[in-house]
Amino acid sequence: MIAVVCLNPALDVTHHVPAVDWAGVNRPSAVHARPGGKGLNVARTLHALGVDVLVLGLAGGITGTGVAAALGKEGIPAALNPVNGETRRTFTVVDGRGGTALFSEPGPQISGEEFEAFRARYQGALETGSAAVVLSGSLPPGLPAGTYATLIEMATAAGVPAVLDAHGEALRCGAAAGPAIVKPNLAELEALAGRRLSTADGADPEAVADAAGQLRMAGAQAVVASLGAEGLLAATGDGRWQARPSAVVAGNATGAGDAVAAALVHGLVLGRPWDERLRHAAALGAATAAAPAAGEFRHADYARALGRVALSWVALRRDEAG
Repeated sequence: MIAVVCLNPALDVTHHVPAVDWAGVNRPSAVHARPGGKGLNVARTLHALGVDVLVLGLAGGITGTGVAAALGKEGIPAALNPVNGETRRTFTVVDGRGGTALFSEPGPQISGEEFEAFRARYQGALETGSAAVVLSGSLPPGLPAGTYATLIEMATAAGVPAVLDAHGEALRCGAAAGPAIVKPNLAELEALAGRRLSTADGADPEAVADAAGQLRMAGAQAVVASLGAEGLLAATGDGRWQARPSAVVAGNATGAGDAVAAALVHGLVLGRPWDERLRHAAALGAATAAAPAAGEFRHADYARALGRVALSWVALRRDEAG
């Protein structure tokens, strides 16, 4: 079983419009509403892959009740600790001309008592057969930046590998706690590095690899940076790889990075070598971007993309391998 921690779940609402009129009335051609947030997208993807999964997190209010009920209808096991505040919502607007805009609420204020109750349940999950844990998404107000680091240290003490997908100080602190894999996107990695890692032509692979190597030196065992249409770049103790999908796909890219995290933890649990992990991660991310709603993918798209991923390997420099 893979445990997925989602401390700040959401109700995701996606509107598809032919063209956004920011000064007028927009009438969506399609509307999707479902439980969301990065962690829930990871759990949904793993569930679709046939993996036993358990969602652990915090939920409150009418929205939180609805999120928990909807997860049950989807057949995704969840143990969400109740909180006093209202679970947040996110709104994604997909413009038929190719643009996507995401509006994300911050989430409820979490008290120390509410988090301690969650910690007790999390500890129990670690001790009862978790093969790995994914820590994914933003932290709700009230929780310190070191929260993920604390949860990673608990997982390490229980012998459970952790995969971290966060941003900002939560990412920096969590990476220092030594997770098995950290998965930043390009903007998150640039923020940590304090410099641009791209040019007008796109991501600079050498600059991204150097920044990922620095994050490894800070504590992470492996770093996989998602670069959007340019695929993935991984820095590990064995070397570094870049995995590129065959082509840019039209659809909704929201949730594609979460699919990458799901594929990485799945490959970790299965013991796949790094080249295979990256092929599956790049393919699953591309398949998810091709689907109309966040956190979905079509298995046929996944299989087709898997056969078309271009993978290149470059040995780490000696200072990066340390």
